[in-house]
Amino acid sequence: MIPSELLVSAYSSGWFPMAIDEGEIRWYSPDPRGIIPLDGFHMPSRLARVIRSGRFRIEIDRDFPSVIRACANADRREDDPGTWIDGEILTSYLALHQQGIAHSVEAWEGEQLAGGLYGVALGGAFFGESMFHRVTDASKVALAALVERMTARGFTLLDVQWVTPHLERFGAIEISRNDYLGLLQQALEVDARFVDALRE
Repeated sequence: MIPSELLVSAYSSGWFPMAIDEGEIRWYSPDPRGIIPLDGFHMPSRLARVIRSGRFRIEIDRDFPSVIRACANADRREDDPGTWIDGEILTSYLALHQQGIAHSVEAWEGEQLAGGLYGVALGGAFFGESMFHRVTDASKVALAALVERMTARGFTLLDVQWVTPHLERFGAIEISRNDYLGLLQQALEVDARFVDALRE
């Protein structure tokens, strides 16, 4: 397991881990770096209609273990059929979740977990790690809910690591590593809370 202190230190310095093979972890700090500016989030009109329909119910941290396990499966996301979440990554982020540092945004359809995402929250930064869907549009609804929550709670930086065609549709852009590190340091000084003291 990757020690939680090491993960927090790495994220605070612009690095994150990925498993390239079971048991082999590599650390990345991309240049350029992908972010979604919170004031530049693009809400497709079709997605806005889905959200207004009330088809999905958003929950925070209701079932983090199921979210990260779903993200480890091949159907976890629209833009990447591979997997980089091995047993060590999974165990490490479950520990971060228990410490109130890693969180999930979940879209539920009735009592079914339809889709969602998870990431790490430090200061005013949220580091998006992965997303998945079992029902069409569920992960997109979760992403929109993430942006809404971050904005409402004073967050300033949504890190998506790399820009993909899927994320580009929502306003993701590339910035230089130096610019990213500057935004990161500013965000880490923000006193924001992804969840309240009592578990929601």
